[in-house]
Amino acid sequence: MEKTIQVLNGLLVNLFNDILKIEQTALQEGKFKDLSITEIHTIEAIGLYEARTMSEVAADLEITVGTLTTAIQRLVKKGYVERKRVEEDRRIVQIQLTRKGKLAYRIHEKFHRDMIKHMVQDLQIHDQQLLIGSLEQLHEFLKEKYNLDKQNKGGK
Repeated sequence: MEKTIQVLNGLLVNLFNDILKIEQTALQEGKFKDLSITEIHTIEAIGLYEARTMSEVAADLEITVGTLTTAIQRLVKKGYVERKRVEEDRRIVQIQLTRKGKLAYRIHEKFHRDMIKHMVQDLQIHDQQLLIGSLEQLHEFLKEKYNLDKQNKGGK
């Protein structure tokens, strides 16, 4: 059992670090050199299709609206996001991706899709389901052990 724990721990740590490194390298070497990982994930949270309120996006990212405001200011300056006030209630600010932001979104989404496709391409359906079940169990354990749901809803 101890050997299994060591192997799995090593794999999880390496996977996490590798994915972050690959994402950062892809951004730096690609068309979107001016984006950080945090910014690309903000773009991802905004989404492709509909304008969203700052509060909605902040909730999805599990950050404060104030923190998001700073990030959005940078993304607006870089041309990835546009901001507009709702005519019916000028206090509400909506954000949406520009054409450049949508392109960044799609390229980042493709990276994730390609990674997952490669991971499961040689697995039988049963093994894919086993992998999904194992990752779901790990996710549930982490949520329960570290009170992630409570932190996400009330702690920010």
